[in-house]
Amino acid sequence: MVSHSGLLTLMERAARKAGQRLRRDFGEVEHLQVSRKGPADFVSKADQRSERTLYDELLRARPDWGFVLEEGGVIEGDPVKPRWVIDPLDGTSNFLHGIPHFAISIAAQEPLPGGGWGEVTTGLVYQPITDESFWAEKGRGAWIQSQRLRVSARRDLADALIATGIPYKGHGDLDRWNAIHDAIAHEVAGVRRFGAAALDLAWVAAGRYDGYWEADLHPWDVAAGILLVREAGGYVTDFRGGDQMIERSEFLAAAEGMHSKLHKLVAGALRK
Repeated sequence: MVSHSGLLTLMERAARKAGQRLRRDFGEVEHLQVSRKGPADFVSKADQRSERTLYDELLRARPDWGFVLEEGGVIEGDPVKPRWVIDPLDGTSNFLHGIPHFAISIAAQEPLPGGGWGEVTTGLVYQPITDESFWAEKGRGAWIQSQRLRVSARRDLADALIATGIPYKGHGDLDRWNAIHDAIAHEVAGVRRFGAAALDLAWVAAGRYDGYWEADLHPWDVAAGILLVREAGGYVTDFRGGDQMIERSEFLAAAEGMHSKLHKLVAGALRK
């Protein structure tokens, strides 16, 4: 059985503690669907409670590290120490509608010697409903529990299942997305939009999806997932093939051969 580092053990312990509460809260959502007010306020509080649990657990163990939080923003720590990049509930809309597809994402990002932030070296995506823990450490591969992950070996677009995120009201460029979707959808076996970017990337790492594209994302959506894909043998770039860091907003992920084919389709769509 593969062993966790102390850092990864800490991250998983925090995620499981927050996930236990999310499972209980998710069980309440169904009862709230029929109320006049609806569950939106309850889900917002569930998101905040999850973030607070993660913050408290990680701060206790690493009091000099900073945070990048979806709800709480940037909290500075010692500038020569790593920082946490956290999404306490990725897939909030799914959670809100009683759809059991959401996750907690935690990543540790290293500082650059001259200032600023560099690579993510440890990442965890935890799916509370299925109790699946996807994790990766730089140079040690990507794993689900104790099983090694590898990106899909499929090379033919006609056999490929591709994930994406669709722009919605007030968020993203729908015309641009449509152009990319039209280029890809006619070439592949199917396109899926499940509504949780961290899980999309984890599933690419696991070979469940053959590729993934999405724009207008935030660092907490993708920090752990990018490391998972790369440690599983895949590539993550922007839409034009440039090396992708978590602070950017476009993501194209797949195994090497599939990535080059998807990149060609995306680049062609953007030139039109």
